Order: sequence, then structure tokens, then C-alpha cells
Amino acid sequence: MSKIDYQSPIYLQLREVVRNKIEEGEYLPGTAIPSENALAKTYGINRLTVRNAIDALVQEGLLIRVQGKGIFVVGDKMDRDLDYLGGFNQTMRDKNKIPKTKIVSKSMRKAEDKYSRIFGIKPEEDVYYVKRICYADNETMSLEEVYIPHYIVPKLAGIDLSVFTIYEVYDFYGIKLKQANQTLDIAKLNQNDARMLGIDMTQPVFLFECISYDDKNRVIEFARTYTRCDKCDFTVRFHK
Repeated sequence: MSKIDYQSPIYLQLREVVRNKIEEGEYLPGTAIPSENALAKTYGINRLTVRNAIDALVQEGLLIRVQGKGIFVVGDKMDRDLDYLGGFNQTMRDKNKIPKTKIVSKSMRKAEDKYSRIFGIKPEEDVYYVKRICYADNETMSLEEVYIPHYIVPKLAGIDLSVFTIYEVYDFYGIKLKQANQTLDIAKLNQNDARMLGIDMTQPVFLFECISYDDKNRVIEFARTYTRCDKCDFTVRFHK
């Protein structure tokens, strides 16, 4: 949009500029685009014109506005079978609950021996670590620790996981979950984690450990979930 074509509405020209940057990978799924003020300054147009262009892309589903955070690229989503691999948000919505997650920490660390074995990577390779609290109708339900190899979603560091779920990020980047192996145990939390979950540290919690695979048979995620026993129960169905 280096030259204004006055025969075409300016907001439509900007809409196509932003669309092209999304399609060409300059604006990546899950990340924020420049603010309306920044776009107005860059292209020498007024903010209302920018807002009209952004609104058009929001209506198309390419962008999403998040109050207090900015404008984010949504990207394409894939169809998934949620019978067994529905994430926390999807599970809560299916139960007519309002889900919410709060990121406690998000960092990069070396795989070292344990996670290199789980993911089939070298000990010196990087993995993302995400720790978050999950809520249903504003009540604390679980504390999650998630590990994802860096090579699976290299741009995860720039994605706001309070805006997008990890499952949505997988969809954006064409990662199709195929199966998961999960174990159940009973555990107790340390004082700090118990406080975040809103329980006494003497109170036991369900501990789920889950290893997830994609359709290429890669291990893409290891998750450890501590769930309040007083808030949840679980049903197991056996099929003949």
C-alpha cells in the first residue's frame, strides 16, 4: 500500500495489505499485529480507516480483538475429533461451564534426560514449559504443567496463551492430534501450588499424566494435570 488508489476505498486497500501479511507469514497465527495507531502512522491514514479495515478481517475470522491486549491473528483451523482429545476449554463448554485459564509461567528449558526420552529428541534441544491454572465458572479446577518441544511450534514464545488455547495453536500450525496415553494417580501439592489451586496442601488431588501424539506419530506434548478431587469426578467407559 505504498501508493493510494483513490478509486478504491482506502480501508479495503489496508484490509488486503494485512491479509497478505497474514498469508505470507509476516503476521503469524496466535501473535498480535501492530496496533491501530501504529498502522495509521505507518500508512499515513486516520485511525477510523484502520479500524474499518481491521473490523472487516475480524468479521471474516482472520483476526480477533482482545480487550486490553490487542488484535491477534487467528489463522486457519482444522477439523478434529474431540471424542477423546478435547482440551479443557472444549470439555468445560460441553458441560455448559465457562472456561478460563491463567498463565502462571511460560519459559524455555533444555529437554535433558527425562524429556529427551519422552519426545525422542536430544537432551540439549529446547522444550517449552507452560504452567497454568484452569477455571470453570470462575472456580479453580486444576493446575497444569505442559511441555512442548520447540521444533513442534517454534513461534510459541510469541503467542499469548491467555488468548488462544494450546489446542487452537496446534490447529493454526497444522498439527493434528491423533491419540493420547494417560495415567491417573493421587498426589499432594506443595504449599505454593496448593494455594494457587485454592486448597490446603494436605488435601489430595487427582494427578493425570498425558503423552499426546500427532498423526505423524510424533510426541508433541507431555502434560501433568493436578485436579481438585472435590470439584471433579471422572467416568470410564469400557467397550466390548
